[in-house]
Amino acid sequence: MLESLPYELPDLVTRAPLDTHTSEVLPQWVDWNGHMNVAFYVTAFDQASGAFMRNMGLGRRYVDGKLGMTFVLETHVTYDRELREGAPLRFTTQLLARDAKKVHLFHEMYHAEQGYLAATNETIVMNIDYASRRSAPWPVPVASRLEELWTTHKDLPKPAKAGRVMGLTKR
Repeated sequence: MLESLPYELPDLVTRAPLDTHTSEVLPQWVDWNGHMNVAFYVTAFDQASGAFMRNMGLGRRYVDGKLGMTFVLETHVTYDRELREGAPLRFTTQLLARDAKKVHLFHEMYHAEQGYLAATNETIVMNIDYASRRSAPWPVPVASRLEELWTTHKDLPKPAKAGRVMGLTKR
């Protein structure tokens, strides 16, 4: 486990939930139905996960320095309301759980002007050793930052859509 990182870490944002990422529905994200295509919801949520990782100190320098990287192990998206080209997006991120190697995140995507919930994403992300490409503990400074963030997130209510199981209702 790395005791320090060879670069300066950004100031840690600990708001609960985090609200540091914004975006917009790009023209290439729109399908023939005239709205944001399902594949690009995952793209947008991956960018929100990237904002979370940068906040922890796990941005591009972490990978480029061949220190480590993060891999998504599982993701679940709900599509709640249609978004059209150019719609401004605002994301919130809640840390649901963390351990020595993984984080469990819950993102909500909102229309930034109209305020409605457009989609949610629940994801589990694991730290990976760069050389072995196998799971590895978080670097010490990252583990400390996760603990600090956890103190502001642990008492948030669990989102209603977190932990959902897919299936058809039997009638």
